[in-house]
Amino acid sequence: MKRLFTAALVLGALGAGAFWVLTAPDPLAAAALPNRQPDIANGERIFWTGGCASCHAAKGAKDAEKLKLGGGQAFDTPFGRFVAPNISPDETNGIGRWSALDLANAMTRGLSPDGRHYYPAFPYASYARMKLDDVVDLAGYLKTLPKIAEAAPPNQLSFPFNIRRGVGLWKRLYLDPSPVVALTAPAEVARGRYLVEGAGHCGECHTPRNPIGGPDRSRWLAGAKALEGDGKVPNITPDAGALGKWSASDIAYYLESGLTPDGDSVGGAMTSVVDNMSHLPKEDRAAIAAYLKAIPPKPKL
Repeated sequence: MKRLFTAALVLGALGAGAFWVLTAPDPLAAAALPNRQPDIANGERIFWTGGCASCHAAKGAKDAEKLKLGGGQAFDTPFGRFVAPNISPDETNGIGRWSALDLANAMTRGLSPDGRHYYPAFPYASYARMKLDDVVDLAGYLKTLPKIAEAAPPNQLSFPFNIRRGVGLWKRLYLDPSPVVALTAPAEVARGRYLVEGAGHCGECHTPRNPIGGPDRSRWLAGAKALEGDGKVPNITPDAGALGKWSASDIAYYLESGLTPDGDSVGGAMTSVVDNMSHLPKEDRAAIAAYLKAIPPKPKL
């Protein structure tokens, strides 16, 4: 019995050690960031592409209120309740003390400034495909926004999802900065891929997930169950049952106006997305449309 007990202790220690190594944070080196002043205009462009206000501003915020990023919106998922944090430049309850490197580690590595793993409710699995130049510019733009002093409530997660260190294992499976769709395509489509797969993080909602929240790349943008409630997020591939009958100009106009080719109007969570996309230059909306027409069609679930 003593030998069995000793063996169990040894195996337990080895397992704990392996877990600790496999879940270790992997931050960016400071030298990875471009050494230049941020381009604030491009930072604003990335802000709207990334939909920051959709989660971090008050629910239903409009116009100037969308720039008040005090957080607080709650999202109830099968894993628990996630609450969007304050990302205003407030030094106490926001990210006012963060450096551009801190933001880059949060967005591309899913790490807090003190090295803790963020939960992938924050779509860093998509943001990992962003260029660091764009993250630096976004950091500069965020510093120009209003400071919001209030702290956002904490997440409400039960065991085992409240063990944040375990997210490191999820990252090993799903934090992959490579493009989702391999395309030999014109520059416009390549730009669209960058916007959709990266900052725009469209796949976070439109791609189905497995029981541990990992995206199914084989069903990229083919539609999914809504993260909250019983709703469905539509297929946005060029399948005949999805966007197959839409032209690229139809898609681009929808992203600007919220109007479909048959005269219907946007609703639900896409209302906020369209509002964000309407701030982009028309060439970005055209690039997104070109990409969505170029990817492989997938039938509806």
